[in-house]
Amino acid sequence: MKCPFCGFEEDRVVDSRSVREGTGVRRRRECLRCKERFTTYEYVEKVELMVVKNDGRQEPFDRSKLIEGIRLACKKRPIGVKKIEAIVDEVEKRIYSLSKGEIPSKQIGEVVMDILREVDEVAYVRFASVYRKFQDKTQFVEELKRMLE
Repeated sequence: MKCPFCGFEEDRVVDSRSVREGTGVRRRRECLRCKERFTTYEYVEKVELMVVKNDGRQEPFDRSKLIEGIRLACKKRPIGVKKIEAIVDEVEKRIYSLSKGEIPSKQIGEVVMDILREVDEVAYVRFASVYRKFQDKTQFVEELKRMLE
């Protein structure tokens, strides 16, 4: 690891801590030459996951798209950024365990809805209305009835 201050390649680890629910490690390091401290993060490198769209196209999984969709569903709800991150982490964990390199976008949407249903019913209905492409209020009411059962 090169020191970001002087470029020296030897350092010592001062402190290590688990981050993101044990999926990574944060390390505080001290350069042996200039004595400056810096932080590094280590994560397991995941196999690239391909999302199969409804029309058959494939594209790489994009965590930022997932965050944006969930953030929009949670807009003006009592759900903070940390909770949204935790939801996305859980969705990622589930879809990586379900797939072997490819996953249909429909399956990702179902996982998101399962989690949102437990977290916030309004956010769930908002996400479902976009995901399932509700055309009118009757579809909305039918979804609400299913939730009440």
